[in-house]
Amino acid sequence: MYNQYRKNQFATYQKVRQQLISDPSILLALEKYFAETINELVATNLDAIQKDYNEASFLFPFWQNYPPDERGRKPRGDQYPWIEVGEHAVGDKLPRLLQKYFKVRDAGIPTGPDKRFILSNDKISELTKGITNSAWLFLDIKSVGPRDDFEHTVMSHNQISGDGIWDKEKSGVKNSIMTARGRHTSHKFHCSIPPLYVLSDGTVAPVVLIALKPVYRMLSLDKKGNDGGQPLGRVTIATIPNGILLEENPAYLKKYPGLFFPGKDDKGKNPLKVRSRISFDLLKKIDAWRVQNILIK
Repeated sequence: MYNQYRKNQFATYQKVRQQLISDPSILLALEKYFAETINELVATNLDAIQKDYNEASFLFPFWQNYPPDERGRKPRGDQYPWIEVGEHAVGDKLPRLLQKYFKVRDAGIPTGPDKRFILSNDKISELTKGITNSAWLFLDIKSVGPRDDFEHTVMSHNQISGDGIWDKEKSGVKNSIMTARGRHTSHKFHCSIPPLYVLSDGTVAPVVLIALKPVYRMLSLDKKGNDGGQPLGRVTIATIPNGILLEENPAYLKKYPGLFFPGKDDKGKNPLKVRSRISFDLLKKIDAWRVQNILIK
């Protein structure tokens, strides 16, 4: 199975990758389309998302004796990790919502973000100038509270695409090593996702990466005497450039060297799996639509 379609995949991959390098407007149009679509789906379904998200606080009596494990280096003990709340109340709704615009397929790959869908429609064919009618949406849910709500998000090596060099048919796709550059330190970043896939049936699927960040409030911090709760306060949608845009054309990592900067992993972590922070401020400088905020009234 590993090699049954390799020859055709290799030929198609080389052709499409070069097309995307030569004309980066294709990927830009595709990413903008998905950024706007996810924004529209979240905004128009915000009441349902908010209701289910906030239910986790109302259900406190049923889990208060079995709380999720505290995270972070020095937790204060007055907030609960809300990662799974965001993944279920927000992330698990998206496949159903996406069916409004797309044919949705769940092809398996062994690594990558928790939420990933191959999406197809005629609009994608138009945006890619007939190259393909499909894209592979990689979606990460990054739930945070008021104490860790910063203008960035942390991404793992399995959540970012690279330049995807495939020199020889037998060698497979390999990404160049990126550098996460900070003011005082830098580290290598070994992203593992290719910029596009070619499926066994010949479907070409460029990768689109979006970090969806539900931000919860802590009512215990809002005013004294409140009995607590962590309701949804905002949803931020951040669209991260495809690896071809990052490294080949227009090479955003060279133009914006602080776009990726060191993550929060210690020096003992496997260097191949060290994470990187992605700057929202620089994403907005690249394109204003790359970071969008939906506020809860």
